[in-house]
Amino acid sequence: MKVLLTGAAGFIGRHLAAALDGHDVAAVDVLRGSNALDVFRRSDRHFDLVLHCAAVQPHRSAIDSSPATVGAGCLELDAAMFAWAARTRPGRVIYFSSSAAYPISLQRSGMEVRLHESHIWLDRPEQPDAIYGWVKLTGEQLARRYREQGGAVTVVRPFSGYGEDQGERFPFGAFQSRAQRHEDPFTIWGDGTQVRDWIHVDDLVGAVLVAAREGVDGPVNLGTGIGTSMTELAELFAKEASYSPAVDYKADAPAGVAYRVCDPTRMLDFYEPRVSLAEGVHRAMGAA
Repeated sequence: MKVLLTGAAGFIGRHLAAALDGHDVAAVDVLRGSNALDVFRRSDRHFDLVLHCAAVQPHRSAIDSSPATVGAGCLELDAAMFAWAARTRPGRVIYFSSSAAYPISLQRSGMEVRLHESHIWLDRPEQPDAIYGWVKLTGEQLARRYREQGGAVTVVRPFSGYGEDQGERFPFGAFQSRAQRHEDPFTIWGDGTQVRDWIHVDDLVGAVLVAAREGVDGPVNLGTGIGTSMTELAELFAKEASYSPAVDYKADAPAGVAYRVCDPTRMLDFYEPRVSLAEGVHRAMGAA
């Protein structure tokens, strides 16, 4: 199988590349000296599968501090990819949308709504999470138009993907590093009550590749349906590290919405997650 993987040096991209070992993979990433925009503008090569992971700093601090830069960069990549796909007609495109596309009105404190794919209505979308959410809604609009023109495309909406090699720009990676250093007090952005749906990168990749193989168009949530607060996640790390730190909540730091958990019913039709959050924390702490 001939595969184009953009954002190949990123967190999800690295794991997809490893899972596709043995296939003919064109791995593209600016960190490796190749630019996805150049491919989309100049290449006419046909691929059986396109995994479009390339994005501009899709983490909380960048989204909040540089929304125009992040938004414009991501939108440029997505628009160029779909224009290229319309010209070259790959076998299937996997478009990585985001849980940030869901209405923030459903993610307020005390509501505890499990977000279902039908909560996004592309003909009349509600306010998503920041400019990044609007970018992903626009990408989904492009995907729908591409499909209407005969293209095969799968839209996935990952929730909080994590893994032992994620890095400190994301909450899981930051908590991992703090626990490995036995930091005391343990820093948590916000008040710690923010709830997220954590899905291990092995399961995220597994679900994506099954969806590609089975031709699942989506949109489909990638998550577990299990909510865990930032404080609870910190407690899991501290327990695994065998210490009991005080907690320093940073109320003025970017914290995101109050409650973001998916309804995974559509995903469970073709894939069931295998790695629990406790197991994921255990693996991360053993990776030092």
